This record gives sequence, C-alpha cells and structure tokens, in this order.
Amino acid sequence: MIHGNLSGLKASQIKALERIYRRRVPAEQVITSELARFLSERSFEMRRQVGVIIDRLGEVKHVIIGDDREIVIPDLSGYGLGRSGLRGLRCIHTHLKGEPLSQDDLTDLALLRLDLMAAVGVGEGGLPDRVHYAHILPTNPEGKSVEVLSAPSVYDLDLDMAGFVRSLEAELERKMGETVDLSDTREKAILISVSHASRGEVEDSLDELAELARTANVVVLDRVVQRPRKINPRFLMGEGKIKEVVIRALQQGATLLIFDQDLTPAQARAISAITEVKVVDRSQLILDIFARRAHTLDGKVQVELAQLKYILPRLSGKGTALSRLMGGIGGRGPGETKLEIDRRRIRDRISRLEKQLQSLARGRRQRRQRRIRAEVPIVSIVGYTNAGKSTLLNALTQSDVLTEDLLFATLDTATRRLRFPQEREVIITDTVGFIRHLPKSLLGAFKSTLEELEDADLLLQVVDLSNPRFEEQIGAVERILEDLDLGRIPRLLVFNKTDLVPAEEVAPLCRRFQAVPISARERPTFVTLLAELEHRFWPGQGEGP
Repeated sequence: MIHGNLSGLKASQIKALERIYRRRVPAEQVITSELARFLSERSFEMRRQVGVIIDRLGEVKHVIIGDDREIVIPDLSGYGLGRSGLRGLRCIHTHLKGEPLSQDDLTDLALLRLDLMAAVGVGEGGLPDRVHYAHILPTNPEGKSVEVLSAPSVYDLDLDMAGFVRSLEAELERKMGETVDLSDTREKAILISVSHASRGEVEDSLDELAELARTANVVVLDRVVQRPRKINPRFLMGEGKIKEVVIRALQQGATLLIFDQDLTPAQARAISAITEVKVVDRSQLILDIFARRAHTLDGKVQVELAQLKYILPRLSGKGTALSRLMGGIGGRGPGETKLEIDRRRIRDRISRLEKQLQSLARGRRQRRQRRIRAEVPIVSIVGYTNAGKSTLLNALTQSDVLTEDLLFATLDTATRRLRFPQEREVIITDTVGFIRHLPKSLLGAFKSTLEELEDADLLLQVVDLSNPRFEEQIGAVERILEDLDLGRIPRLLVFNKTDLVPAEEVAPLCRRFQAVPISARERPTFVTLLAELEHRFWPGQGEGP
C-alpha cells in the first residue's frame, strides 16, 4: 500500500512505487545506492517528495508520496518502543531542491522516536545528490537534543547503520541509568507548566505538583516551563516545545507527563497522540491520590464518583462511523458501539453512586443533629493539606488518626471528643486538607464530607508556619471556605510547626495574624490553645485546662 498523495499519478508510476516493498537494505547500510537512485528518479519524474520507512532488518515497511514540499508519515504507533525509547525505524525521503532537513523533519524525528531521519537531494537528471541526516542525542552537557550531519552523496554516506543504532541505544540507556534507577518500576514523570503567571508563582505551583507526585509514588525526573504569549488551544504548549519534551522524555526514560494545568479532553487526547507518553493533569493526579487514600465507604463512593465524572467526557473511540448518534442516512447500522455502551454504563454508575451518597448524607445529618441536641460545642479543624491537622487531632485527643508527611494523607472525616476540667468537652472533627486551584469538580465530590463544617461552632485553621508560602496557603483556605459559604463561622488561626521556625520570628508573626502558636508534636505548647478554646466556649469560667 502506498501512503500519501496519489492523485494525478499514472497506474505505471504507482506499480513502480509498489515494487519498492520487494527491496531489502543490508542491516549495515542506511540505504542502498540503487534504492536512493530509484527514489530520486521517481521524485524528479513526479515533482513530488518520495519517502520510505525501513526497519532494522532492512525491510521497507511504508512507501510515502508527498507534494513538492513535504511527506506525511503514516501512523507508526503499531511499532513499539524499545528500552532506549527508539522505535526501530528510519525514514529516508527526497528533497527536490537538495535543501537541508526541515524543522518538520526534525520534529518528526523526535515525536516518532525514529532511529534516523535522512533527506536525499534530487540532482540534475534525477540523480541522487547530497544527503542530510539527523539522529536524537543522549543527554549531554551542551544540551543538544539532535545532531544533524551530511554527506556529499549517497555513495559517500559512510555510516554502519546496525553498529550506529547499537551504540546509540547503549548510550541512551547508560545516560538514563545515570539519572534514574532503571530497575525502579515506579512511574517516572516530567512536570510541565504552561502559564502566563509570574515565574515565582509557576515555580511555587510546580513545587506543590512535585509533592503531589511524590504522594502518588511517582518519581519526578525533570520540569519544563513555558510562558507563551498565546496558549496553544490544541496542545496547550507550542509544537516546538512538545518536541523538546518528547526528547527529554526519551533521554531520561520518562513514562508520564504531568501538566500543572487542567487539560480539556481534546487537549489530553492530542498531546497523548503526538507524544505517545501517558499524559495526566493536576486534577487527575489529585484524583489518583484520593483513590489511594480513601478508606471509609463514604470516601470511596465520593472518590469513585469524582473519577467517573472526570473520565466520562474523556472517553473516545476511533471515530463516528459506527455511531448511532449520527442519525439519518448513513447513521443506521450495528447499534451501539462499545464506546457508547461504556458511556451509558458510566452514567448509570454515576446515578447509583449519587443515590448512595444521598443515603450516606442522611445518616451523617442524623448524627450531627444528635450532637447539636446534646449542646456540645463542635470544633472543626481545617487547613492546607499537610499542615499537621491530623497530628494535632491525635495529640489533643490521644487518638491514632493516620498521619504521614504526604499531601492528602487524611481524606476521611475523623471525629473525637476533647475533655476539659469540670466535666466540659467539645467535639473535634478533622477534614480533608485544601489545596490551591482545587478544581470545582473535586470540591463538589467532597462537599458531603465538608458538610460537617456547616455545624461547627468554631473553625480551627491550622497553618504550617515553616512553609515559606504559608501566607498564600492561608489565602487559599479562606477562598475555599468562602466558596463553601463557611466564611460566617468564627475562626481561630493556629500556627503549627513553630519548632521549625526561628523563635524570634514566631511571636511577631502571631501578633500580626492574631494566631496561636503550637507544635503539634510537643504537647506543652498546647497550653495557650486550650486556654483560648475554653475561653471561647465558657468565658470567665477558668483560665486553662
């Protein structure tokens, strides 16, 4: 089968091109002089570029006809990538004016992970002229991603193709091994940010994305930042930048691209198709962490619901040829496709989960009503993820809620009683941590859990004072509380991890923000906090526990 632009060609020309498939190229040669001459003559005769895709055994896998400026390489995704990341194919095509490799040629070399990209110039009378060729480079101090070379003619192309590929693969794998343990089976990711925000904001957000990746058990290999004048609506980043990312992924052995921005379903599909690397965005990464961390029935139901709502618009098939949704002439046929069946099943599952959540919510409301009738004050601990909320709950109530130095270590609401002298007590609840740019879909998924906050008499906003971005985190939590219509509830700011901050800085910061200082790992620091809680609920009835 000949790929590309066949319009206007004679039957004899097509048959001559089809005979190329019978040719074999010795493993040590890039291309034989006979095949190069044949391609050059056909190109001269038709005034179109002609190309071939050859594998490492020397078999011609594809013959391609273009126009006078370019060829379009067919889908090569059926050919797997080796350990080095190369596809085991090379492309040789003609250039009618003998011009060097174009930017499109170099982009195809990178995106398709080819062993080699070569262009044979078409000289006088259709004879092959100068040869330009390029290959991907392993990681190097100069930061070069591609090496471009040339030879005066195909007869002077002195390159042992088999030996060259072996050496290139060995060097690619060796360089990968210097940066990452190849025996490590965890996903290896490159973090990507495409934003108009300031450099500082971008770096802060990527630092947080790196923490999210660590929490999801992903190894972060590299970061890529682009601040374009205009966001590319299809790929988010520019195509030149995508080429750079693909080469970095190839050089470093990355298996995953994590975007700091949320991708539309179309963008996710387009980037996945052009890079052939798994692509996820910030929301998808957070959902994965939620799925790992949810342990109660309530949490599991909410996570599954959020995941299904995220997945539904991203389901895609190979086309609409069999879709009954087309309707009319040409739309009738075999009934539902697998894609439509999957969509229907997901919608049905979403409906069942939403009913289950409503049932669980009724149970929570009944429990809350009992607490309200008992007239026991309710304190809800809120704050940025990994601020130390669960550690504080454990220390205050002598309990054992899971605590880890990871984002979203706690997803399920925990409720405990805190006893004061004179038979007084309060109920303390610990909720899921907040994070900047938390998508509304995720916030909505946990709204039923966060309903616990509505009945709180006091919100204990815990802040990690040792975090250099603690002010931004305070603002992010306050914005989320406003979005949840919880800004009306009294709030007490608690600065945690003061043991990690110079002592002379703590007091001025507490005065500035009207906060109470503590270290959740040191119970003696709770005296002021407990006194403040007792004063708020039972004013004038004691100075402390």
